[in-house]
Amino acid sequence: MFGLSLKEVFSVTLILFSVIDILGAIPIIIDLRKKEGEIESGKATIVAGIIMFAFLFIGSSILSLFGVDVESFAVAGALIMFLLGLEMVLNIEIFKSEPEEERSTKSTIVPLAFPLLAGAGTMTTLISLRAEYERNNIIVGVIVNLIIVYIVLKLSGKIAEVIGKSGTMVLRKIFGIILIAIAIKLGKSNFIMPV
Repeated sequence: MFGLSLKEVFSVTLILFSVIDILGAIPIIIDLRKKEGEIESGKATIVAGIIMFAFLFIGSSILSLFGVDVESFAVAGALIMFLLGLEMVLNIEIFKSEPEEERSTKSTIVPLAFPLLAGAGTMTTLISLRAEYERNNIIVGVIVNLIIVYIVLKLSGKIAEVIGKSGTMVLRKIFGIILIAIAIKLGKSNFIMPV
C-alpha cells in the first residue's frame, strides 16, 4: 500500500529514533522544564517536523548546488552517525555543545526543536537515508518519530521517574551501539572501494 515496506519503515524509524535520542534527552528536557516551568510540546514537535521534512525534500537540491551527490553525503552522514553512536556508548563529548545562552520563552524552539530534536545529526541522517530507502518509507518513519517525540515531551517528567538515571544511561548505550552498526552498514553500502 502506497509503496510502503514495513521493514524499511521500521529501519528508518529505529535509525531516526537513535539519532534524535529523545530518551537520552530526557535530562535536558527536565532541566528546561525546571527553568521555564512548561514546555510547549506540540509547538516543539511541529517545528522539529517542519525542519526535518524541509531537509528531506530540499536537502539534496542544496547538496547539488555544492556539486555533492547523495551517496557521498551518505558516507559523510554515516561517519557522523558513527561518532554520535560513540558519544552515546562511551559517554564522551565529540561534538561540542553551544555555550549556554540566556533562556527565554524561545527555549521551546531553541534548543529543544533545534538543535536537540532536529539538529545536524538528524538532518545528515535524513539525507543519508535517501540513498538507501524509499522516500515514502522515510516520511512514515519521520512521522512515527514525531509522534514518539510528542509523547515523550508530554510525559518526560513521569518517564524520568520510572526509568531513573541509570535506566536512561542504559538506553542511551543500547541505541548508541545500534547507531554504530547502522552507520557501518550505511557507509559500506555507499562507499565504493577502488579496484
